[in-house]
Amino acid sequence: MTTLTESSAPTTGIDTGAEVVRQLRDLLPQLKSGAAANEQARRLSEDTVDALRRSGVFRIAAPARFGGLETNLRTMLEVSATIAEGDGGAAWVTTLSNINHWALGMFTEQAQSEVYADGPDVIISGVVSPTATARPVPGGYRVSGQWPYASASLHATWCTGGVVILDEDETVMDQGMALIPRTDYHVDDTWYVTGMRASGSNTVVADDVFVPQHRMLSMTGAFSGSYVSERTDSAFARSAFGPMLVMVLVGPQLGMGRAALELVRTKAAEKSLAYTVFERQADSVAFQMLVAEAALKIDTAHLHAFRAADDVERWADAGEYPDLLSRARVRGDAATALRSINEALNTLLDATGAGAFAEVNALQRIWRDSNVGARHAVMLPRVSIETYGKALLGVELHDHITPII
Repeated sequence: MTTLTESSAPTTGIDTGAEVVRQLRDLLPQLKSGAAANEQARRLSEDTVDALRRSGVFRIAAPARFGGLETNLRTMLEVSATIAEGDGGAAWVTTLSNINHWALGMFTEQAQSEVYADGPDVIISGVVSPTATARPVPGGYRVSGQWPYASASLHATWCTGGVVILDEDETVMDQGMALIPRTDYHVDDTWYVTGMRASGSNTVVADDVFVPQHRMLSMTGAFSGSYVSERTDSAFARSAFGPMLVMVLVGPQLGMGRAALELVRTKAAEKSLAYTVFERQADSVAFQMLVAEAALKIDTAHLHAFRAADDVERWADAGEYPDLLSRARVRGDAATALRSINEALNTLLDATGAGAFAEVNALQRIWRDSNVGARHAVMLPRVSIETYGKALLGVELHDHITPII
């Protein structure tokens, strides 16, 4: 287990989510200046990771009893969005680590104590999809398989991986989540993609690894929401599983939308509009309208995202597990936010023209990062909209859709 060095330890006095966001605001110039190099390297630099850690970003979802800030979904969204204003890949790594911190709250006290033995600023990778198998043995399970697209895997000291639990006859007993230390798995270099390159979302591989009983979580309770009534110690830990997993991925999108709009706005006063009489883009009525349309779509994304986040917190505070229709509507909020950001980015690119795709222009990287991130399997907009439509009409969700709600 890695012990934090003095240089990478969090700045003292960071005890609220608002302070984390303030630290990140000061860090934005550094994030922006390193984003292109991180993309080229297909991973975050250690300087970036250390700077994020010093800002407290990896502790916002960690339990308070282990020194974490244990904030809420809205804070998680704002932290991810703020990072994404500087580097979408860095935001993705932070987001995925933080949702794994939250999910860790469902594991046993012993498992949590092991992860947080050196403090709350650990980075955790994880993949919910059960692409590995677990077979019971005395004291635990033998786990084998691989988890592709494991964001944060290059910096994590722990990984949670979805498994199918099989009995001796190869019959499925349950779906689980195995918690595995970095010493027990390896990472294959497979993340060669068009966007979100800096996230380093490579493949985690476990080869006949022993996972003790206390580090295996049955997903039955997570999917059914039964844990809500059991978690009397923490409202944050009672947050609805499906809405949490879906909505956190919207956070980086919000920040990338804000970053793209700011880039276009700041250049509009100094850049001419090609093949027109306008020496400043800002003087063109057509350009003004495109920018306004994009800004309103970005606002729409924020309104839907924050409505969903506030509802998730309200349900958790009340100790309620939201019904199917409410959970499906959160997926609808996520889909609307994603589509709105995507449309806004396309509109901004239409406004700025082909020059936006020059490699030196950060706008094209934001566009690529956003489009790749928006196609994460957990949050595909069409699946989310179908899910919400079925819930609205009382139509049964069939096996072909199998959404996380």
